[in-house]
Amino acid sequence: MGTPAAEEERAPSEVVSRYLEAIYYMEAEGEVVRSARLADWLGVSRPTVTVALRRMARDGMVRINARKEIELTERGRRAGAAIVRRHRIMERWLTDALGLDWVIADEEAARLEHAVSDLVEHRLWEVLGRPLSCPHGNPIPGYAEMRRDEVRLSDLGEGEHAVVSRISEVAEREAPAMLRYLLDRGLVPGRRIRMGEIDPLARTLRLEVDGREQTLGEETAQKVWVVR
Repeated sequence: MGTPAAEEERAPSEVVSRYLEAIYYMEAEGEVVRSARLADWLGVSRPTVTVALRRMARDGMVRINARKEIELTERGRRAGAAIVRRHRIMERWLTDALGLDWVIADEEAARLEHAVSDLVEHRLWEVLGRPLSCPHGNPIPGYAEMRRDEVRLSDLGEGEHAVVSRISEVAEREAPAMLRYLLDRGLVPGRRIRMGEIDPLARTLRLEVDGREQTLGEETAQKVWVVR
């Protein structure tokens, strides 16, 4: 499963892991990462973020460019991917084997991901049938990659048909209630949808989800990825 040195590289502290995970998610969604954004995400002060980033830069995990944007180094990206991989495999186990819904599974996986070894992680992945994504459709790093043909639900035009591919991981972490909202409305990976009327003034859109009409706010629709 890897040498002790490799294991050590993949095992940053729990605090650093939270930073790596947050930056990894934001980068995956194409967001520009800045310290103020991280402070809001993690619920800490900006000076606290500054101190943590200084240490992470010293350890070769992140770099900060001239525009004050935070980027993962290759080492930081490997460590972040390992944390995210573990989280998504734990989510799969909690939903597929234990029958928890995806909202509770996400919360519990966040607690468990730091306590699972490489050996257990890989064995779980094999026992679960080698899944390629978490329950929300996001690819498991090391086993799958983001699809190139995805667009945000909010980018569809009136009358277009699509299939839900995944829910933004940013939405999962920043607005857990949104996961419940989308689950209750059937907006889950694999669900077929048809875009209806778009109201740019009210910033809402109407759509059919397997024949049922739904109304979503534009901001919520931006967190749902689909394939035409």
